[in-house]
Amino acid sequence: MRVLNEVLLMFLLYLIRYALYISVPISIILTSYLYLYPVFHLCAFPTPELNARSAYTNTLWQHALPSRYNASKAAPFRLLALGDPQLEGDSSIDFVNSVNLPHFWSLWENIRTRTQSPLQRLRHGLHDLVDFYLDDIPKALNVYRKRLDHVGNDYYLGHIYRTMHWWTDPTHVTALGDLVGSQWIDDKEFENRGRRFWNRVFKHGERVPDEVALSSGGQDILRLGDDPAAWKRRIINVAGNHDIGYAGDISRDRLDRFERVFGKPNYELRFQLPINYTGGAEENVDVAVDKPVPELRIIVINDMNLDTPVSSQELQTETYEFLNKIITTSQEVTRPAHFTLVLTHIPMHKQAGICVDAPFFDFFTDQFNNGVKEQNHLSVSASKGFLEGVFGMSGDNNVAGKGLGRYGTILTGHDHEGCDIYHYINQSAPLERYWEAKRWGDVESSKILDADDIPGMREITVRSMMGDFAGNAGLMSLWFDEEIWDWKFDFVNCSLGTQHIWWTVHIWVLVNVILIIVYVVLATALRFRLVGKAKKVLASLQSSNIAAGVKVSHVATHGGEKGPNVGPNTDPRKDEIIAGTNLEVPGAG
Repeated sequence: MRVLNEVLLMFLLYLIRYALYISVPISIILTSYLYLYPVFHLCAFPTPELNARSAYTNTLWQHALPSRYNASKAAPFRLLALGDPQLEGDSSIDFVNSVNLPHFWSLWENIRTRTQSPLQRLRHGLHDLVDFYLDDIPKALNVYRKRLDHVGNDYYLGHIYRTMHWWTDPTHVTALGDLVGSQWIDDKEFENRGRRFWNRVFKHGERVPDEVALSSGGQDILRLGDDPAAWKRRIINVAGNHDIGYAGDISRDRLDRFERVFGKPNYELRFQLPINYTGGAEENVDVAVDKPVPELRIIVINDMNLDTPVSSQELQTETYEFLNKIITTSQEVTRPAHFTLVLTHIPMHKQAGICVDAPFFDFFTDQFNNGVKEQNHLSVSASKGFLEGVFGMSGDNNVAGKGLGRYGTILTGHDHEGCDIYHYINQSAPLERYWEAKRWGDVESSKILDADDIPGMREITVRSMMGDFAGNAGLMSLWFDEEIWDWKFDFVNCSLGTQHIWWTVHIWVLVNVILIIVYVVLATALRFRLVGKAKKVLASLQSSNIAAGVKVSHVATHGGEKGPNVGPNTDPRKDEIIAGTNLEVPGAG
């Protein structure tokens, strides 16, 4: 039986060893892909050369051979844009109280109580016991499964942020709203999701300080490239409908807790760029005296309550006061070298069929002042006011700057599928002039961009970073072209893949680790077992030799003064046998 057990053990070790020969290389390949996926997907921030291969190669040199990295090729403003992480929690899990095993404690209470008859106690006890096994346990296991899924999702999202942050080396980072999964959660759950946001997803990140995120007109103009380490850590958070609610269910309490955990919902940042920027070199601070200083204006705005009806007129007034201050403190529309970047959540209005989300509005009934309950886009009027107010564009070419407006772009979230479109208005249209939208790819191949009488604005809705949308991240580069004395920008996406990739790789690695541990334990056990058996055999042989030696000595003593002859031509075993035949029986005459 022992021999059979050892054979089975050796066969099991054989199977594990050859399984590891196959599994470990696969695990290494999958892990390498997961932790280096931007490398395999050729992801990099666009560069002024507008050459994707050159941008990728330069990024590769930055990590593999820093001496060959050319910092002057990198754009001075590189924004890592992440859309709609939507962290879920216990409020999204059905029967979450089942983990407290209510029927088990009801059974225990039924056993302890003496107020009922034995028959009633037995009946109730059996009922509770059945519910404990068929209701409590399955539901509790499902709750723990969902909680584990939430933990895995946190680290999946965090993996996207950390890997993209390490590989692409952004100067700034933004999360475009819907940071948590519901505006209806209580304060305790909101704080818990906030801790997960900062400790798992955006670990080592921090909110933009209040002294930096000031209202329009009150902040200092910063120098783009100063304090790069701090800005790489800061997350420019945008308020989404799942964070503070739509216009109908937005409230002061929800807005205050968002501001406390994630930062202010409305503010602007202004940066000036030194000419001949080369990645932050201190000597390159000279600015041409006969031309305006290149300036970047980042506007973070809560656009959830731009449309009506609203439940809180006070909060809507605050948003419009901020928006009006933005407009009144803007540079002249004719000023070159000025770029306006708007970061908000709900996209501008566009016709159905252009993006996945079509125009849609829903309203509360007999509550919240019948305010907006849900919307896919801003209304036509709100979008028009946004484009014409913030960017100064117009369908009338007789206004300042011929209605072409300020140069800039808009980044939004909300539509999880993502969308890249161009808003424009034709000033030469014979009838009523109105804003239209087309997909960016279609616009690039048309003559709209080259027309002098068609003001337009590119709006990029960044695809969600959730696993169901392939873990996307947006990469926006902004640089200054001294030849035309104005800004240029470009945008690309980089996706990891579904969350199942993250789970599969880590489970595969875990299984390999377990197999290696089992193999080492079994191999060690088998070795000790074989060594022990070998020692027993050796000890048995030694004891046999000792016994044989005693027998020979005994023969020598009784055979005379001289023992058996042992020499080169003699066999000691033969002498032992012969001596054995000459033994005298003790006591014989």
